[in-house]
Amino acid sequence: MINGKMINGEELKIFCGSANRELAEEIAEYVGAPLSDCEVNRFSDGEISISIRESVRGANAFLIQPLCGPINDTILELLIIIDALKRASVNSVNAVIPYYAYARQDRKTRARDPITAKLVADLITAAGANRVVAMDLHAGQIQGFFNIPLDHLTALPILAKYFMDKDIDNGVVVSPDLGGVTRARDLANRLVMPIAIIDKKRPAPNKAEIMNIIGDVKGKTAIFIDDMIDTAGTITLGAEALIEAGANKVYACCTHPVFSGPALKRLSDSSIEEVVYTNSIPIDRGMLRGLNNCFTSLSVAPLIGEAIIRIQKKKSVSELFD
Repeated sequence: MINGKMINGEELKIFCGSANRELAEEIAEYVGAPLSDCEVNRFSDGEISISIRESVRGANAFLIQPLCGPINDTILELLIIIDALKRASVNSVNAVIPYYAYARQDRKTRARDPITAKLVADLITAAGANRVVAMDLHAGQIQGFFNIPLDHLTALPILAKYFMDKDIDNGVVVSPDLGGVTRARDLANRLVMPIAIIDKKRPAPNKAEIMNIIGDVKGKTAIFIDDMIDTAGTITLGAEALIEAGANKVYACCTHPVFSGPALKRLSDSSIEEVVYTNSIPIDRGMLRGLNNCFTSLSVAPLIGEAIIRIQKKKSVSELFD
């Protein structure tokens, strides 16, 4: 039997699925609570089997599970563990989702399109979650898809501090599209830099065409900022355009290193000086060996851990970003 941690007179227990156990262990260490005993197995036909191996009655459970690959499995793991915890009489289930998948389909852009971001939100709510803690959602309006409380964290302060420590002179923060301007402006304000914007169009999903660069980048060090890097098409094409427009160096940073398909090769072959990301999604370090670029991972465990403590203490989470 593993005991939880008493905070504010209530027991706190931290669980995780199989998506990113290393991050969960870091968060548990920061909070000062042991990682609770939850076993994830498979039946011979591939069905997920969950076993909660300790009492959770009356406790506040925090379940850490980014919805990363294999995405459909991690989503189902999340839902099944929530169901198991609810049926074991927990006081509350707080779904801590560092990376929220299916977020790119957040509205109908064509007839008969699904809105998968809302569908996943409904599934999590229906499974019995009492609260969601998410980080750098692809679109801010996804917060409104939940009918339960949602705390939206951002890794921008972590990324900003990293680049502050580099003492970059004559820098510019670049948004890869018009939709990311707010994120770029936030980072630019923290770094006291101007912003530029890549005007692009997508002829098909995961394909980008660079149109124009809005803003002055000549002779400057450019810092690309996005919520995720998936196939790296936008980032690498944008880096080429920035160098052609006279930028001295190009850095790229994101919260979620999806790095699917040809992403790592594209980044390695590109003119990007360094790729900076967080550990919201686990990366096989062996895949990074021998690549041309410098890949740097920053931990979000202290940020998420502090948010968990504040939720347990019924204190403001937004004060973390003031």
